[in-house]
Amino acid sequence: MSQGKIDVLGIGNAIVDVLARTDDSFLAKHELQKGGMVLIDAEGADRLYSEMGPAIEASGGSAANTIAGIAALGGKTGFIGRVANDQLGEVFTHGIRSLGVEYNTQKGNDGTPTARSFVLVTPDAERTMNTFLGSSQGLSVNDIDEDQVKRAKITYLEGYLWDPEDAKKAFLKAMEIAKSAGNKVALTLSDSFCVGRYRDEFIGLVENKVDILFANEDEIKSLYEVEDFEDAVKKVKAQAELIVLTRGEKGAVILKGLERFEVAAEKADVQDTTGAGDLYAAGFLYGYSQGYDMEKCGRIAAICAAEVISHVGARPEANLKELVDSKLS
Repeated sequence: MSQGKIDVLGIGNAIVDVLARTDDSFLAKHELQKGGMVLIDAEGADRLYSEMGPAIEASGGSAANTIAGIAALGGKTGFIGRVANDQLGEVFTHGIRSLGVEYNTQKGNDGTPTARSFVLVTPDAERTMNTFLGSSQGLSVNDIDEDQVKRAKITYLEGYLWDPEDAKKAFLKAMEIAKSAGNKVALTLSDSFCVGRYRDEFIGLVENKVDILFANEDEIKSLYEVEDFEDAVKKVKAQAELIVLTRGEKGAVILKGLERFEVAAEKADVQDTTGAGDLYAAGFLYGYSQGYDMEKCGRIAAICAAEVISHVGARPEANLKELVDSKLS
């Protein structure tokens, strides 16, 4: 039964984040590249967990974090992503539904456990992620709810889920349904390592299937294999209807047709950069779905990103709606 219009529907990895503080020597010991995301297997996940310090567990995943942020702002949201019928699967399900997100994906029962991402935060607030994708890789075309996609103004896809072949097919199906219904498709490139794996495919998506593109400076430079940010801007600006490029403390550049908007970063006491891009996308997509102008969308996005980097974890701790209202008043 239809449950009404959705502002933004996210499709991505359904992951439980396991967050812990660490130092550079721990990263060096485990040969981990600071700031990146690497995929690990179940054995590697067990080994890393056994050697980590005290940790916090919370529902996560890039697109899920974005959807959580939009819901916190008051947007109508949905999410598609697969978890297992296990304890962490219940943690994820309860966490996302408690926010009012429409989440109906059937749990996997093939014995593959729920995905988890070990997020290691160093004293410089940089986060290094080691992700066991688990049951989230089992997402398939059968999990794409056609009615749900048709009801969504925007279907938001995370690049991280482009790895599994079945999930890729699910993405393409969702894009086709959204476009046929006259709705928008948004894509986040996720990280520069992900871009490196699928550069040509991502360029094809941007040119032919994506209406709204999100990327940070490293990702967009990696996509077009250039060293200079402005060179990347020149290459991408004609490829999508709307492009949002984040640059950390330098703020963000928003490209809409021939227009260029520069939005300053919001000041923050940076504790952990986990989720910064996810919450920037949340703020922007919320504003866009409500019909706000580009400057206001960018300002809301900057406020949301600043909130999430002011503490450990990828989900907001403050009341985002109240925070944004107070900042914009």
